[in-house]
Amino acid sequence: MANLRDIRRRIKSVKSTSQITKAMELVAAAKMKKAQDQAVAGRDYADKLNKVLVNLKGNADEESHPLLGQREGGKELMLVISTSRGLCGGLNTNLLKEVRSKAGEEVEYTTVGKKLRKSLAKAGDSLVADWEVADPVPFNDAKPIAKFLTDQFLSGKYDKVSVAFSDFKSTLVQKPHVAQLLPIEADSLAEKQDYEGVGEGTVEETDGAAAMNMDYEFEPNAQGVLDKLLPLYINFQVYQMLVEARASEHSARMVAMKSATDNANNLVKELTLEYNKARQAAITAELLEITTAMKAME
Repeated sequence: MANLRDIRRRIKSVKSTSQITKAMELVAAAKMKKAQDQAVAGRDYADKLNKVLVNLKGNADEESHPLLGQREGGKELMLVISTSRGLCGGLNTNLLKEVRSKAGEEVEYTTVGKKLRKSLAKAGDSLVADWEVADPVPFNDAKPIAKFLTDQFLSGKYDKVSVAFSDFKSTLVQKPHVAQLLPIEADSLAEKQDYEGVGEGTVEETDGAAAMNMDYEFEPNAQGVLDKLLPLYINFQVYQMLVEARASEHSARMVAMKSATDNANNLVKELTLEYNKARQAAITAELLEITTAMKAME
């Protein structure tokens, strides 16, 4: 049986660890709430923007716009949004598996977050750029990323731009997701953007028809407004994906730290029971020695 001093030392160490994991759990929960609030705050704006774009789609020449035209070829640029810190369960591992399964044969990467940047570099993949984003995510941090992706696409170097991120479903569920950003698929402009599942579900037909029948007046013309709104649409998509990924990160870390805290508390109980047993055995042994000694003296 282990020495009493060793058991006491282990109990103290595990209690100290549980205090750290509990603090990290509370911090992650607070940050997750801010990220969720960011996601919810943008939903009404996204809904209105999409309805305007649905109407523009019917009043402008889609094929003439460089961000809408589909291209032949397969060279792809993928933005991978991972975490910069660990202790968030299998979030990054699951995202990397999704990236590997969805990436094309000719693909280069640009990354947000250190974890998958290191994994991709270690695997010998081609990395074009790396970005750092503040927490909480400011909209201004998404603008240079969106501009870089758009410029790379318009330059003709890539035929497709996609984004891999962890889609926040709930506190316990974060789904790895790869979405096409460029070229913008005309049908995707009418997709339901509630950000509970980016790219999943579509606006009801009645909503789409209502959007198409809205009496808009475009100045100077529909094509000119489309030229201004599509970059804004891309900026907002990148921003929302960053927010989704950040909410997923904090949620996964909160759950992982809660699990670690619970395991530490259970271990303390087991060690305490072991300590009490060892202490009781030591007391019993001492009593036996005293009794044996007294009988020997009789």
